[in-house]
Amino acid sequence: MNWISRFLKPKIKSLFEKRSSKEKSTLWTNCTCGELILKEDLFKNYHCCPKCGMHHKIGCEERFKLFFDNGEYEIIECGMPPDDPIKFSDSKPYKDRIAVARKKTGQLDAMMIAKGKVQNMEVTVGAQSFFFIGGAVGIASGEIFIRAVSHAIENRTPLIFFSCSGGQKLQENILALSMMTKITLGVNELKKNNLPYIVCMTNPTAGGVTASWASLGDIIVAEPGSTISFAGSRVIKDTVREELPKGFQTAEYLLNHGQVDLVVERKYLSSTIGTLLKVILKKAESKVKQSNVTIDKSIQAS
Repeated sequence: MNWISRFLKPKIKSLFEKRSSKEKSTLWTNCTCGELILKEDLFKNYHCCPKCGMHHKIGCEERFKLFFDNGEYEIIECGMPPDDPIKFSDSKPYKDRIAVARKKTGQLDAMMIAKGKVQNMEVTVGAQSFFFIGGAVGIASGEIFIRAVSHAIENRTPLIFFSCSGGQKLQENILALSMMTKITLGVNELKKNNLPYIVCMTNPTAGGVTASWASLGDIIVAEPGSTISFAGSRVIKDTVREELPKGFQTAEYLLNHGQVDLVVERKYLSSTIGTLLKVILKKAESKVKQSNVTIDKSIQAS
């Protein structure tokens, strides 16, 4: 049997063979613009549609790989509180929902934190995954964020956080709502220790996340086209009884109205945030030197 029969013919034949729907789903994905994209091409393009530029949702570990230098990072382990503190159940027990989300994502919670380098600077980074119960925040996320704050303070590193959440967990009720206060107090500790806190809002950032710590960054960055809101646009429209402006609650709209400082494409996030950190840290260093000079002069004068 020659090489034509052995290699070329089977390849030609495979082009005309019907592929199973399962095989198709593992190779291709659809964008909201209608474009059919080869998943491999989507990965190479930072999970952004090559046609319309839409930034597709990604998990925490994928976020870390894209953000850290050379995709190298170390996950920071966190203690996990009880899964179902108020024994909530609706159509399905809350514990079962968590078990399904953990199996689907490989994460213990919607939030994860990691350490590594960005432009050769040591940083602490947190992220949320919408694939884990819509990125909803409960007491576990609160504990993880506070662990990130503690790690940043102990190691004198900036904290960068990528928000992606529908808000607080209904299943944890008032306990989930209290995390807004707890995490905000954590952010205050960063500020007391003169450590930079940069937030990158991704699609979507909503509810209590927007209303508290996601809006408290020293600099607030957003990915293009991200929906950033507290209440839904329909609720607001029905309340004010007016037509809402075009692009309302998008990153670009909020950039024009001052809530967001920068809108940056995903592929430029690492370099942009790295540059911002260098500027912030350089200014902080010069302030410390200046204050030391002032103290020395006052001592000499006395």
